[in-house]
Amino acid sequence: MYVCSCFGITEEQVKQHADGGACTPRQIASACKAGTDCGGCVRRIQALLGRGDCSRRELAEGRTAPAGAPAGAPAALSGASGVRLSDAA
Repeated sequence: MYVCSCFGITEEQVKQHADGGACTPRQIASACKAGTDCGGCVRRIQALLGRGDCSRRELAEGRTAPAGAPAGAPAALSGASGVRLSDAA
């Protein structure tokens, strides 16, 4: 089933990114763009992620990079324009 119709991202793809270490909607967005266009899928992504294994400290310190990101990549989306994740925080 599609989660993000803007970019054709499925539930399975979101789950694969989550299994790869993406713990937040922002990290999912960084990995596959889901949630960065209309933002209508952000709540569904949140529901799929649930309360994951990432601790708040890891998230705050940026130690958890999104799935598919190169080693040492920052977890935050810095300088990304058009990202609509205000509902995700």
